[in-house]
Amino acid sequence: MFGFFKKKGEEPEETAREQKASQNTENKQFKELAAQFLPEELTILAVTGANGFGGGKTAKEKLWRASIGLTAWMEEDSPDIHRGEFVLSTIADDRLLGVLQRRAPQDFIIKFKGRVSEDGKRLLLLDLPEPGFDPDLKAILEEQKKPVTFWEEGLGTFTLNRQVDWFETELDWLGTEISLTIDMEEEREEALRNAKTLLASAADWDKRVRVYAADELVSLANDWSQDMDEDGETPTITREQFMERMELESIEIGGDGSFTFWFGDGDLFYGHSIRVSGDLENGPDDASMEG
Repeated sequence: MFGFFKKKGEEPEETAREQKASQNTENKQFKELAAQFLPEELTILAVTGANGFGGGKTAKEKLWRASIGLTAWMEEDSPDIHRGEFVLSTIADDRLLGVLQRRAPQDFIIKFKGRVSEDGKRLLLLDLPEPGFDPDLKAILEEQKKPVTFWEEGLGTFTLNRQVDWFETELDWLGTEISLTIDMEEEREEALRNAKTLLASAADWDKRVRVYAADELVSLANDWSQDMDEDGETPTITREQFMERMELESIEIGGDGSFTFWFGDGDLFYGHSIRVSGDLENGPDDASMEG
């Protein structure tokens, strides 16, 4: 589509029938997207961010609105480098999206034909990206790949997970190693103080969260249960059994005192997660099966 598959070494071009069947839809979606960019076509070098190409579409759309984050870009023949948060987008079917994911991985320098939005924050991809090189972009890439960490007494060393923009550390919670995470946008000092408050009363909070989750979800777990006892009846999962089978994996804590506990479900929901959220002042106030 859009000439992307005409490059040597890629998947074969679509058949004439396939092209004819999808041409109208492709052209409409691509033209709607392209109208948001300046008309001039540029040869661009860019640094990709912590995630590769992803796609989104509504239920009525047949094609993906594919995009990838960039941390820096420049015109091939210009010394000016634009740094910040940018988005490179195009329209893609399943096959093209797969090619883009292979061609433009995370933390990589790519070269492509593109158009730029008026504010320079968004770019439109016009051909298949190729590996690129520029010494200044290479320096930017190496810098962004360096680990970002900080140490907090009583909690340990936090490391920035760039794919999700949060800091995380491993710590002991009642004899179980779990992950503690703080969103990068949170007020760090307040979040750390709240984490210590939570950890200081770990046994009480652990019980409160489990009791709340069991009260809210044990009925649903019994609806999901497919195990049959010797009499051919579905055995009932008790409130106590539900609490025992929950396996704490991580806690998210916010600067405002909000928290989210994530549990493995112990096969209560056949591999889904259990999420319990609330805040330090009022306790847990929501529980759900996720995933």
